[in-house]
Amino acid sequence: MEKKFNYDIKPSPISDLKELVEKNALDYGDKALYMYKSGKEVLSFSYKQVKEAVDSLGTAFSEMGYMGKSIAVIGEANPYYMVAYYAAANGGGTAVPLDKELDPQTIASFMEIAGAEVIVYAESMNRKMPEIARLAVKAKFFLPIVPNEAYMPDERFVPLSDIIAKGRAALDNGNRSFVDFTPDREAPAAMIFTSGTTGTSKCVLLSQKNLASNCNACVDATHFCSDNTFVSVLPMNHSYEVTTEHLALSRYGGTTYLNDSLKNALKSFSYFKPDSLLLVPLFVETIHKRIWKEIDKKGKRRTVNFAIKLSNALRKVGIDLRRKLFKEVLEALGGNLQMVICGGAPLSKQLIKDFDAFGIDIYEGYGITECSPLVAVNRYKKKKLGSVGPAVIGCEVKIDRDAESETGEILVKGDNVMIGYLNNPEANAEVFTEDGWFRTGDIGYMDSNGYVFITGRKKNVIILSNGKNIFPEELEEHLSHHGIIGECVVIGRASESGETVITAVIYPNPELTVGKSADEIKEMVREAVEITNKSLPTFKHIAAHEIRDTEFEKTTTRKIKRFLVK
Repeated sequence: MEKKFNYDIKPSPISDLKELVEKNALDYGDKALYMYKSGKEVLSFSYKQVKEAVDSLGTAFSEMGYMGKSIAVIGEANPYYMVAYYAAANGGGTAVPLDKELDPQTIASFMEIAGAEVIVYAESMNRKMPEIARLAVKAKFFLPIVPNEAYMPDERFVPLSDIIAKGRAALDNGNRSFVDFTPDREAPAAMIFTSGTTGTSKCVLLSQKNLASNCNACVDATHFCSDNTFVSVLPMNHSYEVTTEHLALSRYGGTTYLNDSLKNALKSFSYFKPDSLLLVPLFVETIHKRIWKEIDKKGKRRTVNFAIKLSNALRKVGIDLRRKLFKEVLEALGGNLQMVICGGAPLSKQLIKDFDAFGIDIYEGYGITECSPLVAVNRYKKKKLGSVGPAVIGCEVKIDRDAESETGEILVKGDNVMIGYLNNPEANAEVFTEDGWFRTGDIGYMDSNGYVFITGRKKNVIILSNGKNIFPEELEEHLSHHGIIGECVVIGRASESGETVITAVIYPNPELTVGKSADEIKEMVREAVEITNKSLPTFKHIAAHEIRDTEFEKTTTRKIKRFLVK
């Protein structure tokens, strides 16, 4: 039976992250905010425990002289990751979430840029941390969440639990410097180093106001309640994961299972049986491919396609049998999944239709780190295919376009827009208009109802010799409909004559190339490109294609690093 929820009550808004922690503890108390694995044991961490740990750690930072300073945090999802994040931000300092996939030298450099002399790190970083400590010469404390003495080479390494215990003792002795502190809403609360796909990283300064307003906007725009269950799978250094999953969903009072690694995500779905997920497109695409792979393995494609047609026909007359007809498909995702909110890149319309046919609603949204990050999202039962929805509360969107153009650059203004880039006046001048609008670098349009449609990335646009603009994302979506296309990037490559040639660089789907010769694979890819071209106007035709034998390099949020594709 489909799980039912009570969506009648929306939680009250917050003014800053300290109020978020306090209200959550008051509203939800001993209810589990997090569930997670420690070894073979599954543990829970309540809303009340979060506040107690934050107050203790924040007080400890005060005792150590680091309240109001920058505190770095790195590693996989763990309750104490967010405890450290809150303890830094809510004491007047800044949380500095770092990408655990970075090399030690880059991590050390980012710590120095952010002025972080303390770093809290999860278990997966134990082996790497001694090298980071050797390079981060200005760092004073390395605080492992799960200590391992083999990787704690000197006195700078102290178990986080010891620091929290000291803070708790100081609290008991009357130190109220942290718990009585009121954060400045305009002051920086987080420093986020963008990786994106540009090859260079900027440090985004987000204030308490930015994060709190975007948390409130997420709560207003989405359709959840305290009975909802989630699985966290995205990297903790990403603003999408922190704001939408850990800030906003906690305000609803839901429970989140912390997945330990991407490779275990489907196992986590099966174990925890979430009813809702926040994902990025590549993850949704991977799930989609695995579903159909299992269907094909059992020889049931024709049966499933017939069931989809039957189900769709019945739905038109008010009969919804999806969760019965596709029970086996849904069981692979835990059996309870009903809703996915997806952001980070465009998602195929056909893929959304497929999931809808199985009984899973996908709602696309749009955000950018500099906007905390949510800008727009489709509303419950009011989505438009191909759109990322209307702007969220506290946020305005407009399109900067020429009178003769249908599309233009997406501009944003609101409480969610960043303070600016750290120590980078040139970049700030480039992204802010004179009247305060933030230039996203994304190209799109809005319909008469305010729904935003994204057509491409300004930096990716291919300009042909005839002046036509080609957005590679559109061509990549068309190619992705073919099973043989595992991954692809469309670029403009100069020919010997100097003309720009639309070229698709393709990594074939390895599941469909097993036992195939190189010539057979080339022919399968050629046919896919040819069929794609037949669906496009002549000036958008893919004139050349190349096959690569390895996946594209990606960011931690599974975006292809386009700048590496030459």
